[in-house]
Amino acid sequence: MKSIGILSDTHSSIHKGILNFFLACDEIWHIGDIGSIKLIQELEKIAPVKGVYGNIDDYEIQTIFPEINTFEYENTKIAMIHIGGYPGRYSPKATKIIKEFKPKIFLSGHSHILKAIFDKKNNCLHLNPGAAGRYGFHKVVTAMRLKINNENFSDLEIFEAERKASKFLIF
Repeated sequence: MKSIGILSDTHSSIHKGILNFFLACDEIWHIGDIGSIKLIQELEKIAPVKGVYGNIDDYEIQTIFPEINTFEYENTKIAMIHIGGYPGRYSPKATKIIKEFKPKIFLSGHSHILKAIFDKKNNCLHLNPGAAGRYGFHKVVTAMRLKINNENFSDLEIFEAERKASKFLIF
């Protein structure tokens, strides 16, 4: 059984509490709008990082992370894209990924709104971790942690904190 930390929309900053929340994680998945490669280096001190680039990410980040990332982890198909929508309102790219790859877990970010929805039509769990950074319209900083074991996922946990400037590392 592996523990995964999931976040997005850091925009070159991260709430310090999320770093503690991820300490027990085997991997960290960043779903775009990273903002700074130094932030990824900070996360890699905790665990290996997989991810995708978002619409604010520069060329350096785009050379490290793809726009779309599909892979198997613990015998579970995973798909991620920054701008993906949500069940019933997926973006055209997300619809194509889900139709062709048939993931068990589909991750997207961009909205700064945390969502965890089981998509019955596509038989997959849709996760959007909300926003882990200081910048944006969100009032609450969020991230997720999930356990995956041989095609099963469980123990979804949510990190939530008020967005106070003193609680962030800025890169």
